[in-house]
Amino acid sequence: MNTTSPTSEGALAGKVALVTGGSRGIGFAIARVLTSHGASAVISGRSSKDLEGAHAELGPRTLAVEADVRDPEDAERLVHDAVGHFGGLDVVVNNAGVGLFGNVEAMSVADWHTIVETNLSGVFYCCRAAIPHLKERGGGWIINVSSLAGSNPFAGGAAYCASKAGLDAFSEALMQEVRHDDIRVSCVAPGSVATGFSRGAGSAADWKIQPEDVAQVVLDLIRMPARSLPSRVELRPSRPRK
Repeated sequence: MNTTSPTSEGALAGKVALVTGGSRGIGFAIARVLTSHGASAVISGRSSKDLEGAHAELGPRTLAVEADVRDPEDAERLVHDAVGHFGGLDVVVNNAGVGLFGNVEAMSVADWHTIVETNLSGVFYCCRAAIPHLKERGGGWIINVSSLAGSNPFAGGAAYCASKAGLDAFSEALMQEVRHDDIRVSCVAPGSVATGFSRGAGSAADWKIQPEDVAQVVLDLIRMPARSLPSRVELRPSRPRK
């Protein structure tokens, strides 16, 4: 049984983390905090330019892989590259996501597929590819970045909210499947985050959660004692707009 419980600076040394959508925003903040605590990190994204910049900033303990999680073959290759480069895999953070908003009547079929295939199917592809490698390491973590929108639907967000609600259910079921393999699955559901991803103007408003706040939650989860499993964490701005 894997009973390791990192609790201090550098205690993630030897751990290998894969962060999808890791070239910017929440994913980049997660990769940065994990590497600052000693882990090696593989980041993925679809923009080679963004990946190059992130890799340069994160340093030598990182590997940047251009991949589209909507493609199951890309997801397989991403996991294969991570394991081949660093020798194993301990943590998977499924962070890649898109938000396209509009009323159902006006939404294109292409936009629907983009949202659902990125936010939900992509997580399935990455988990399916990663689980055998996590088992080989004696356990690990799968952390899926969801959204409060999954449990708080809003007009104009039907596709996005549905994809995140599906992710919440997927995470809950997967948690029950793999917990006896010492793979802990958690879903992190932030509210409004200052990344430019949010709907409408004012995405950088100072009342919003910062990407580093979400990254801290991910770090804290990984550092939890092996006997405990916080399977869902909701993160809200402490003083939202009135």
